[in-house]
Amino acid sequence: MREQMKKYKLLLLAALLIKPILSQAEDQIRIAIGTQDTTINCAAGGAVVRELHLLEKYLPHDGRYKQAHYDVIWHNFTSGPPLNSELLADKLDIGNMADFPAVLGASAFQASNNGVRTYYIATLSGSVTGAGNAVVVPTSSPIQSFSALKGKRISVPMGSTAHAMLLRAIFDQGWDPERDVTIVSQAPEVAGSALKANQIDAHADFVPFGELFPFRGIARKIYDGSASGVTTTHGIQVRSDFAEKYPELVIAYLRATLEADRLIREKPEDLCEKLAQWTGVEPEVCYAFHGPWGIQTRDFSLKPEFINAIRQAEITLRQLKKTSQPLDVDSFVNDRFIREAAKESGIDYAARLKDYTPVPFTGDAEDTGAPISEPRLAGQIWIKGEAKVRLFSTPEAALAAGRKEESEGKAIRVVYVHDRQSGVKLFADKAWYVNQGGKLAAFLLRRSADDWASKHGGAVSDYTDAQRAVDPALSAKK
Repeated sequence: MREQMKKYKLLLLAALLIKPILSQAEDQIRIAIGTQDTTINCAAGGAVVRELHLLEKYLPHDGRYKQAHYDVIWHNFTSGPPLNSELLADKLDIGNMADFPAVLGASAFQASNNGVRTYYIATLSGSVTGAGNAVVVPTSSPIQSFSALKGKRISVPMGSTAHAMLLRAIFDQGWDPERDVTIVSQAPEVAGSALKANQIDAHADFVPFGELFPFRGIARKIYDGSASGVTTTHGIQVRSDFAEKYPELVIAYLRATLEADRLIREKPEDLCEKLAQWTGVEPEVCYAFHGPWGIQTRDFSLKPEFINAIRQAEITLRQLKKTSQPLDVDSFVNDRFIREAAKESGIDYAARLKDYTPVPFTGDAEDTGAPISEPRLAGQIWIKGEAKVRLFSTPEAALAAGRKEESEGKAIRVVYVHDRQSGVKLFADKAWYVNQGGKLAAFLLRRSADDWASKHGGAVSDYTDAQRAVDPALSAKK
């Protein structure tokens, strides 16, 4: 009897010791998030939330989560396919990616037939016209326009949003993608080396490589996705089992992304400097996207155009035989989480859904002392050592101010102008100009500048000649 009592006490003691461990295990909740840091238009869902610890700010610690211990895990990927693989393997709960890889991931879940799906729950950034995707050629290439690529070798990340843009551009030329060009699969990190070695004639890619490669001097942009009119979007996917079990945590993550979006909007220069440290993408390139009137618009709402882009991606991927079964896009896109997150953050989701306005220029232009009236004519200068980007009302005012600052010994980090027709933000030293008596209109393509000059008058010039046009001292030296 004494031995039995002793054994019982030992079992009771063991149970008391084990119970807290079991309880803690039950209360341990993993939140594993997959990001694409170098795809900088995903910043509001990835690097900014991670590095500023915004998610922790919104995670609940009451009710059913009173005893919760959160294990927040971040994984960074260079593209969507490996991120999808981790989602499918239940190593991730949430992921940031573009429309095409999102559809590929959703189709893979559907094919697994285990009852788990993914939801596309919010947008991070996008362009209804397709801006952000681009085609570049080696710097030394004589090619100046997409029409000169017939018979050439073009690389692209297959199954990406840039792939859709490339196919649309080919079809617009009336070409057969299997006969008139050679398309090869190439990731952006490989394409950079291939461009420098002139191993490919052109490369099509997504954010930020259409700007990053030219900024680094290894390529020239000859085609912007806005010319294709193919809507592009990056957004957030979540596993359905995680979302249904922990809806409050999904909403907490989305609230963190909404705060990240606000911070980028309010302090674009500061956040772009930080993003450069976190992602390796230069601040000047980040600002081209995240600054006012950037190349893409950060937009958390699931606009009809973005949903339609997902539908078109699903159709295209089946046509390319990348997927075999139709995907129910209506059940894949799920806006209930972002609507609740916006509500809890005091944001009118319905109003944002209808708002297509780019992030506006704020403050007065330095040359006029007045607000910008025509954004497509605005220019900006970022001077080394200055925290804020300077704003000017016209390209000629920006270029003239840049020359003046340089003459006083200041270093110019970058000058921005906008394509006169599309409004796309450009690096001024990579643009073409039409000079009409000292007034400049900027263009991405030489052909566009030629067309404008033939219709409106003026002389076509490159950046150097445009500088001469606004700087009397340079003109005298010519």
